[in-house]
Amino acid sequence: MVDQNIVWQRHNINRTNRAEQKRQKPCILWFTGLSASGKSTTANAVEKKLFKLGHHTYLLDGDNVRHGLNKDLGFGDADRVENIRRIGEMSKLFADAGLIVLSAFISPFRSDRKMVRELVSEGEFVEIHMATPLSVCEERDPKGLYKKARQGNIKNFTGIDSAYEPPESPEITLNTAECDVEACAEQVIKYLREKHIIHD
Repeated sequence: MVDQNIVWQRHNINRTNRAEQKRQKPCILWFTGLSASGKSTTANAVEKKLFKLGHHTYLLDGDNVRHGLNKDLGFGDADRVENIRRIGEMSKLFADAGLIVLSAFISPFRSDRKMVRELVSEGEFVEIHMATPLSVCEERDPKGLYKKARQGNIKNFTGIDSAYEPPESPEITLNTAECDVEACAEQVIKYLREKHIIHD
């Protein structure tokens, strides 16, 4: 509950001004999927393309954020919810600054992703489901986390002993088992052009 003594401070420069200055429509590109599904790799490739096109971006990655802002959180359900709540609020602030925000988080619960979607205006939350199958993710296992989870050394690991709720109607669905990262990134860029979020 917000203290009644706290009030919004209005500023002369608003999000529309910032977006116009950057010649883009601010939005949140939310990459969700299992560990090793290609979220961070694809988000990184998309950001690289946007940067080359002259757009203003910021990439938020799950592991990186847990080194700082969310280093006090664990991996139980309650902490996962709080992790995404904080990331959602930070993504909203970056979008308010006129940026295209790329957020790469497992974010396993539909309710959490819905919460972030409701923080911004219609069309400003782009849910990107990395639909790479669990078997492929587990075979990749770049950090050895699936192996540790199977051995019981990591608890509450998404896809093993903690649920992942796939999006029911994402704006974009990608599968890095079927398409390489370059092709996946191009699909995102194509969507952004079609929705007039970016212009060449």
